[in-house]
This record gives sequence, C-alpha cells and structure tokens, in this order.
Amino acid sequence: SEVNPSTTEPVHFLQMWVQPDTAGIAPGYEQRDCNDRLAAGGLVVVASGLGVDDGAISIHQRDAELLVGRLSDGEAVTVPAAPHAHVFVARGAAMVGRTLLGTADAALLTDEGPTELVAVGDTEVLVWATA
Repeated sequence: SEVNPSTTEPVHFLQMWVQPDTAGIAPGYEQRDCNDRLAAGGLVVVASGLGVDDGAISIHQRDAELLVGRLSDGEAVTVPAAPHAHVFVARGAAMVGRTLLGTADAALLTDEGPTELVAVGDTEVLVWATA
C-alpha cells in the first residue's frame, strides 16, 4: 500500500484481468476520472465492452462490464442480471441478497437475475457482469 497524500489513508490496488474476445490485441492501459459520477451514488459503469456508456473505459470483451459503487449506509442498488456477476466489497460491508459480505469478500452470482445489494455503512463495491 502507498499513502494518499490528500487523505493520509493507505491506497489499495486491485488488479483485474479480462480475457479479450479478439486474438492478437496488444495489451493497453487507460484511465479516466469517474469521481463525480461515483459521488452521485448508485452503480456506475467504469469499463465496458458493450459500447453503450460514453463515460466508461472501453475494453475488448463485448460480454463484460465493470460497475463500481461508493454507497452510503443503507443505500440499495441492483446488481444487474447477467450469466455471471462477481461482486467484490473493496471497503465496508454489503448485504447481497441474504448474504453479508465484508471488506475483501466476494460472491459469484450465476444466472441469478437482478439482485439487491444494500450497503452496511459507507461501502465501496465492484461488480463484474459477464456472459
């Protein structure tokens, strides 16, 4: 961990890899500031291969999108219906359906349909929705 000079809190890095849907694509890197969108609440699409969100980083996987939420205590969001949804709690805690997840916990939802996620305290979550 490194220290974020603006808050003196540790910065944690989480690395995720997505298998491209096309062979021979060179690895790439892209970043965008999505703090304003995250501050509005709810789940925000930050990376997508679906080509439908102008504010999202484009990835070469047409069946995947990454949603992120900075949620306040009691805030409820819907994990989108997808063949596979991987929910990761980066900070705080959340009820996913009837299961409580804490910091660094994850759940894989397979063909669950839309699922309610409720923040328990201030919470940050990442959701990969894939085919």
